Amino acid sequence: MPTAWPTASDLMTARPVTLPHDAPISKALGLMRSRRIHEIPVLRNSRMVGMVTLESIARRSRWSLTTKVEHLVVLPPLILPTTPFSEVAEQLLSTGLRGIPVVGHRGELLGMIGRSDLIRAMPGLSVFRSADGLTVEQVARSAGTVVREDDLCRNLVAQLRVLEDHPLPVVDRKGRVVGAVGISDLGEVLWRPTVGGKRDARASRSALDVKVSSIMRSPAVTIPLGAPAVEAARTMTREKVSSVFVVEDGHPTRIVGQADLLSFAISRARPGAVRGGIENVYVEITGLRGSVDPGLLAEIDGGVAKGLRRIARYVRPTLLTLHFAPQGTHRTNDLTVEARLFTEQGRIFYASHTGWNLMAGVVGLLDDLAAQTRRASEAPRGKGRRRGLVPETEDVTSDDPDLEAKLKAVTGDEDA
Repeated sequence: MPTAWPTASDLMTARPVTLPHDAPISKALGLMRSRRIHEIPVLRNSRMVGMVTLESIARRSRWSLTTKVEHLVVLPPLILPTTPFSEVAEQLLSTGLRGIPVVGHRGELLGMIGRSDLIRAMPGLSVFRSADGLTVEQVARSAGTVVREDDLCRNLVAQLRVLEDHPLPVVDRKGRVVGAVGISDLGEVLWRPTVGGKRDARASRSALDVKVSSIMRSPAVTIPLGAPAVEAARTMTREKVSSVFVVEDGHPTRIVGQADLLSFAISRARPGAVRGGIENVYVEITGLRGSVDPGLLAEIDGGVAKGLRRIARYVRPTLLTLHFAPQGTHRTNDLTVEARLFTEQGRIFYASHTGWNLMAGVVGLLDDLAAQTRRASEAPRGKGRRRGLVPETEDVTSDDPDLEAKLKAVTGDEDA
């Protein structure tokens, strides 16, 4: 386990690219494309008022390119120079941002720190040096959504939510990966210049009716099945990409993104902070940003808390990731939910579910994970009541009264 983590001041980019509050969207897009960045701090009289992001522009693709960026700013969390690696990673994952400003004690902008900065430092961290057996498939998510090279860019607009998380693999007619397409690539056809105040004739006719092969990046950055996870971090840094595709016989099977590697780092940073309670479990939910109502998210959070309460009877969880992805091979409304549970003991448990009912999927996943952790906890001491087998009922209590009190407080279950 690492004894020290690098801080934001060690990893940040000083003197970042900035924009004045009255700059047009076209200026922001030009800087994002030329610098290959997704977020730019916006300043008013040398004071930061927020950030303009590629995602915030993409969601307002019908706005004029002359619109001032101050109308699209988002308020990011502020990072201090002394903030450690793990806390920066949590902020990046919880907000969905790729970069966050680093500020001084007076609120002055000192720099920017992003996912790429953290990934660049990962191969030197002891969490990876001590995880020699960790392979890419253990931290990756499935490549359930793929794009064909002869698909139209118009179809990618429906995948905007997925593209915000990571690029998609582009495959040929035989299913072999030939390229990658991300939200920045889609931006090449979403925004076209206007001439003399008139709308571009091409935009009205076929701005999005071009093939994906015309905007994709090729060749795709890939890594073979079974490769060490640390090699994925090195590849992302070397190729300056945010994800790599895990391939087997040329076919994309899984995707390793920056968020997946950062989730693993967080899981290794959490042991020992507050031992025993589920308040120490970091829960990451991706794929639902901006797509569901707050009531459903609250219901999912409640189901997750109760599921973790059961899991905590058998292992000490440190991180739970839930990724929701549209399932193209099923009905239109079906989603595939993938779960990964990291424990203090260094083990990783997996479960997945496909269906239209989100809550049923989440509950089923947590039941599956609870069963897996129960079996894993029983394995060293054998099965049967004589060997101290804990029956799987809702009335089972922990031997630790303090732990039980914490679990009741978090889940609101006074009758447990």
